[in-house]
Amino acid sequence: MSTGMTTRERLAIDRVHMVELDADSRSRNFDEVNRGLTPEEAVREAQRCIRCTNRQCVAGCPVGVSIPEFITALADGNLREAARILTRDNALPAVCGRVCPQETQCEARCVRGIKGEPVAIGYLERFVADWATANVAELGDEPLPPPTGRRVAVVGCGPAGLTAAGELARKGHGVTIFEALHDTGGVLRYGIPEFRLPKTIIDAEVARLLALGVTVECNVIIGKTLTLAQLREEFDAVFIANGAGLPVMLSIPGENLKGVYSANEYLTRVNLMGAGRDPGSTTPIIAGKRVAVIGGGNTAMDCVRTARRLGAERAMIIYRRSEEQMPARVEEIKHAKEEGVEFVMLTAPIAIGGDKDGWVATLRCLRMELGAPDSSGRRSPVPVEGSAYDIAVDVVVNAVGTRANPLLTATAPELKLNRWGNIATDDNGATSVAGVYAGGDIVRGGATVILAMGDGKQAAAAIHDWLNRR
Repeated sequence: MSTGMTTRERLAIDRVHMVELDADSRSRNFDEVNRGLTPEEAVREAQRCIRCTNRQCVAGCPVGVSIPEFITALADGNLREAARILTRDNALPAVCGRVCPQETQCEARCVRGIKGEPVAIGYLERFVADWATANVAELGDEPLPPPTGRRVAVVGCGPAGLTAAGELARKGHGVTIFEALHDTGGVLRYGIPEFRLPKTIIDAEVARLLALGVTVECNVIIGKTLTLAQLREEFDAVFIANGAGLPVMLSIPGENLKGVYSANEYLTRVNLMGAGRDPGSTTPIIAGKRVAVIGGGNTAMDCVRTARRLGAERAMIIYRRSEEQMPARVEEIKHAKEEGVEFVMLTAPIAIGGDKDGWVATLRCLRMELGAPDSSGRRSPVPVEGSAYDIAVDVVVNAVGTRANPLLTATAPELKLNRWGNIATDDNGATSVAGVYAGGDIVRGGATVILAMGDGKQAAAAIHDWLNRR
């Protein structure tokens, strides 16, 4: 038991380090890289929490998980209570424990991190969530309030939609999720590789929501199969969380050559449709021995690490700024380097060259140097005159970002949009149309899983209040 430990004793415990698969072997398969904690490691790490009254870790969590409470229960060996607290606050804890950037959120605010390493909150969240998945019978059924008779439509089965659906179901509302693809999870399934987020984890998280009474209808495209107006007629409220699935184009010569992919297409073919891994896949992919991925975020890391696993002998990140300015998680950069990824920094692509048959052959690049800071405070990259050179490539993947797909909004002119084509909302997710709310990437543009979940949780509370006022 940990309750009798002094603060001095807690401070003497070193932070746990999670076991990872060997870099050389894992770069040739899609097995999950991070292997999780043992029960002994998890309890010991939980005992590092000093139970501070100033709950900064909770303030740093976009979905407001009761972090000290679940960690205290874990430290005391009460896994059932830890799981109950965690799953009450977070609809997708096993997902968040794997892909959430804790180092810039809850762990960044951890008081223990002021004079040392913060508590490994993400590792503990993953451990407790995985225990909950493996011990569903021990947790028992979650008690639910009586049905309210109100029905809510959720557009999109990604992190924002799943979170909102769970929150609304727990308040007694009937919830139906409409998903455009043939399977659940949205970007969690098609956008994040198996080596970071196994599909079995997504299936288990979705199953927990289905147990709450949530209904999912796949292969339904809102804006084509059904319109927003039709949803408004059938349901009492609507939450739009269809993401931002349209790629931002490079706008350079050669972008339409064979062998050039957007990150969305590249990852969807591999993650959702089995391209390059399943010999029977009907959606093949050009693996390439020399692959250049343009971008510096987590999606770029996912693409380049996937390329290595598909057999690329030279897998490169091409980024126009310095490594210190890359928005990708430090862990993802570390894993990519260990797996043999080459980082070509301060380099901007200016053209893609092809052979006589229209296949990618070269990526023409320009060397950059850092100049004055831009509007965000980062030093702007400036071209170095006369520095253009070519890199031989077979495949180029554009991972510079995404924007809103206008398929839904084009059929709903009553929805107010911002200048980027994203749906405009107030602080609670309410759109310009009464009873219609929105959140996630369709509002924010490309953002993190946990921020989308925060939007879903906040919008669900607002929808519940709106329904009660009617």
